[in-house]
Amino acid sequence: MSSQSTSQKDKAEEIIDTTVEEHLEEASGSSEGEEEVDTSTPQASSSAGTSQKKKKKRAKIAKALNVIKGQKQVPQGVVDEVLGRVKQEHGDVEGVDEQTVRMALDQLKIMDYAKGKTGIGGKGKKDAGDHKFWGTQPVPQLGDEIPTDDGPIESSKLREEVRQDPYPLPKDFQWSIVDLSDSNQLKEVYELLSLNYVEDHDATFRFQYTAEFLQWALQPPGYHKEWHVGVRVTSNKKLVGFISGVPITLKIRDHVVKCSEINYLCVHKKLRSKRLAPVLIKEVTRQCHLKGIFQAIYTAGVLLPTPITVCRYYHRSLNVPKLVDTKFTYVPRNQTLARMIRLQKVPSSPHLPIREMTEGDLAQVANLYERYMKRFDMIPLMSLEEIRHHFLSGLGKGDMVKGRRDGQVVWSYVVEDPSSHKITDFFTFYSLPSTIINNPKHSLLEAAYLFYYASETAFSGESEEEPDNNLKKRLTDLISDALVVANEASFDVFNALTLMDNVPFLNDLKFGAGDGMLNFYLYNWRAPPLAGMKAIGDREAGRGVGVVML
Repeated sequence: MSSQSTSQKDKAEEIIDTTVEEHLEEASGSSEGEEEVDTSTPQASSSAGTSQKKKKKRAKIAKALNVIKGQKQVPQGVVDEVLGRVKQEHGDVEGVDEQTVRMALDQLKIMDYAKGKTGIGGKGKKDAGDHKFWGTQPVPQLGDEIPTDDGPIESSKLREEVRQDPYPLPKDFQWSIVDLSDSNQLKEVYELLSLNYVEDHDATFRFQYTAEFLQWALQPPGYHKEWHVGVRVTSNKKLVGFISGVPITLKIRDHVVKCSEINYLCVHKKLRSKRLAPVLIKEVTRQCHLKGIFQAIYTAGVLLPTPITVCRYYHRSLNVPKLVDTKFTYVPRNQTLARMIRLQKVPSSPHLPIREMTEGDLAQVANLYERYMKRFDMIPLMSLEEIRHHFLSGLGKGDMVKGRRDGQVVWSYVVEDPSSHKITDFFTFYSLPSTIINNPKHSLLEAAYLFYYASETAFSGESEEEPDNNLKKRLTDLISDALVVANEASFDVFNALTLMDNVPFLNDLKFGAGDGMLNFYLYNWRAPPLAGMKAIGDREAGRGVGVVML
């Protein structure tokens, strides 16, 4: 993306943000009396009449913003009001259109503001609650000053200084180290997650993990089975709680940090009142400390103290009729379903000469990955064995039928120069379906998630701007080819986050902004914010984050 177009976009968003923020006070506290001022009554002065007219206009947009309460998507009326207000106050501004306004409203989290849940940006300490548990943990607290450098919050301990005994559980429960190599225990975990893990706001979709996915995600090279922590009912040994950690080496700006990647915290729905989640977190933390690991990375869709960055989900529709049937998406008011299907149609063949990644490609892929990922501020450093595991171990079994193999979790493709046999590009994506809850026609949403990718084009060009322009074109072709592969494998939707180099190609490839945000957190590590959903300083949006959490 050129600096000029980036500047125009930023300016447009700034104007929208300013216009909306001027009216937020009215949104939460305007009165009907203000809206119904009779401006036709003769006033003592022209300035008084202008003032009352302004009150009426401000109350009008305030009322429109207030409509947002309880609604998943920003209503069209609110978008129209903001568009009109921007035009009235600033005239015609390049880059201010319906899509930009809708995205800006979502990004400001006005819906949560109107519900009283969060402040603008979602980072008000008072609005977010006290977070009693997180207030006791070595994490940056909401409201703290933004750190100016990177480093641990608490010092590491010797093994003998770490608590040796497990934390106490409520009566009738006991700890269990879950062995994912045991098929029965593996089944217990994916059944627990499939019935009790993350749902969307409307309880329409819930992640459905497979055994193959969990083995791929939770048994990378060097994993510790002690970091797969479960809680069982003492009487019948039923698994009712789980949390996992896997080892990961993060490079956070100039620091290389041995961390645990914490994920899949899940408590049975009927036991949420037992306060098991904080104890699970403390116990997996203790297990990590026993291995000499004192930092961690984790993500959540909710606001906790304190995100190092926030990314937004984007979705590329593949099976449009199914997505509309399941209310994953909707037909815009100026379109028909048939036209929407035509507009979202994926190319029938790839742009580039792609082929599946093989064992023989790994050395080149690892080298390209290492060089490419240096573009971002927080990245995982991966050995050849870890590259092999993440990109090749989940390819499934047997022959590929209709774009996929039995038990396939990850799809990995390369572009090879035919003359030099050099790997110039690669892309990967993984499968994580969701159960569709209470839908009579469909039971499963097949979702693909963009994983890691890289291109030699990032290192070509003679000027500073030329590589980025060329890279955008190349990545647009490369990820377009990923859409072709995913479509052939009968995925319904292709998801991506605003991280790495994703932002420049999302609109061109017809990804639509979702209403989900993903907050990234670091445990026992203080650092200035990273560029995720929005640019920070001279770092463009996405460039701060090179970690894809499973």
